[in-house]
Amino acid sequence: MKKSPLSFALIGAGGIAQTHLQAFAKTNLASLKAVVDVRLESAQAVAAAMHCKAFSDVAAIPNDLSIDAAIVCTPPSTHPQICAQLAKRGCHVLCEKPVATRLSIALDMIETAAKAGTILTMASKFRYVEDMVYAKQLITSGVLGDVLLFENTFAGHVDMTKRWNSNPAISGGGVLIDNGTHSVDIDRYLLGPLDSIQTIEGLRSQD
Repeated sequence: MKKSPLSFALIGAGGIAQTHLQAFAKTNLASLKAVVDVRLESAQAVAAAMHCKAFSDVAAIPNDLSIDAAIVCTPPSTHPQICAQLAKRGCHVLCEKPVATRLSIALDMIETAAKAGTILTMASKFRYVEDMVYAKQLITSGVLGDVLLFENTFAGHVDMTKRWNSNPAISGGGVLIDNGTHSVDIDRYLLGPLDSIQTIEGLRSQD
């Protein structure tokens, strides 16, 4: 087993990448070796602050720069190609959600990683939030008895009119797949695999 710290590449230097950068600054278990962004100047700015290399494409990372794993923070439509390139390098991948724009593409990505012998997983942050972990402990301990009803609401208003997240070709489509990904993962984390799903569409507050 490889000793820590693990060597990471950060793919995408946009907004969500900044959160991951904060985590690198607080741990001795991982070190950032490369930052990749199609806007090379953005990658260079982050790399200068983190004292690592900058590249405009995953393929540009030299083989002699040993990378154990990567965090993919690019729009979902770019995930399949990027994750395939990383799998080919033998890199494990933590991919921001949504993993893909369609289920069939996500399944192909999982298969590609499996064939390469690498781990592909989604960034499911709520599984590691303290109160969520405690709720899981309460449920699994049996102290609550049988759970008959569980309600999980993501109800903050987000203006989607000018966001790339609302473009199905890029993101898969809107807040349901974007934040709904977290909601479904919380359900599965606390209660286990889902047996069936019923959906009801209410009055939309925006198109």
